[in-house]
Amino acid sequence: MTTTRLTEPFELGSLSLSNRVVMAPMTRSFSPTGVPGEDVAAYYRRRAEGGVGLIITEGTYTGHKASGDSTHVPHLAGDKALAGWKRVTDSVHEAGGKIASQLWHIGLRMPARLNRNPDVKLMGPSGLGGDGTMISEPMSDSDIADVIAYYGRAAGNAKAVGFDAVELHAGHGYLIDQFFWDVTNRREDGYGGDYLARTRFAAEVVAAVRGAVGPDFPISFRFSQWKIGNYAAKLAPTPAELGKLLEPLILAGVDIFHCSTRRYWEPEFEGSDLNLAGWTKKVTGKPTITVGSVGLSSEFTDRDSVANHTGIEKLEEMLARGDFDLVAVGRALLADPLWLKKTLAGDKENLVPFHVDLQQTLY
Repeated sequence: MTTTRLTEPFELGSLSLSNRVVMAPMTRSFSPTGVPGEDVAAYYRRRAEGGVGLIITEGTYTGHKASGDSTHVPHLAGDKALAGWKRVTDSVHEAGGKIASQLWHIGLRMPARLNRNPDVKLMGPSGLGGDGTMISEPMSDSDIADVIAYYGRAAGNAKAVGFDAVELHAGHGYLIDQFFWDVTNRREDGYGGDYLARTRFAAEVVAAVRGAVGPDFPISFRFSQWKIGNYAAKLAPTPAELGKLLEPLILAGVDIFHCSTRRYWEPEFEGSDLNLAGWTKKVTGKPTITVGSVGLSSEFTDRDSVANHTGIEKLEEMLARGDFDLVAVGRALLADPLWLKKTLAGDKENLVPFHVDLQQTLY
């Protein structure tokens, strides 16, 4: 197996990467009161030492009061949290790595967790959950403006503490995705309507982030067709509609799309073997990141079994033909910080297999 494409450098605006491998964002909830500690800095540093070209942090709350209700998910607001992130970026840079901050607002997507703050009242575009049932009041115009402003401030904070890029989490049924999806967005104002009208909120968030970070600072946009609990959902059922959906985001300032799928090798539309990242690159002309069970022998949603490592020959083939530009690796890197070095060396026997319990370790 050749891995020349994985080890090629990549440039995007002010960002220069030594290779094409990205650490995917993975929520771990190890930042009490929202402050990342020395253990978090060491966790990310180990992946940089393992040779990963770009690290994307776990989803990080913007600081808006409703961006999330976990007391252990990190924030990008407040002196203590920002000082903690400065330790993280310094540690990664000292190890020769690059790191992006993922900005996260969960909206009305409420994952089960132990460390929940009952005082946080979450919000969504129409107050509807993923099954279409009413959970809260719809967001007001002032709510929307406030959330957008917090995205901008968080992005500015990320740049100030040394991050090399920012990513907006706009998939999996979280807030930005809730505006995209007709099940959760039934608004009758300028933020609702057909699938193009429902892009307005996302485009305004991107524009606010672009205004905060300047023209050359890379902005990644992570989106998905599927939602947690609804893997058959489609924002865009055809390539043409996908292109129209993403165009306003490009005009607002997106540099690269992080295309979240459950299995990277699966075609997105009938009649072509291109996956979501492949089609996104084709219809937008923008670089893309693919993700979805890379290096695992069972898909990432299989939480009840150990996922042993498997080869990446198919991934290398798709990368070599130009389907996408970067490859995000999640649980394989969570289990083994040296996954990339071992994989490139053909040292499959010494790879550490992933198990769901590993997500709750400090390693």
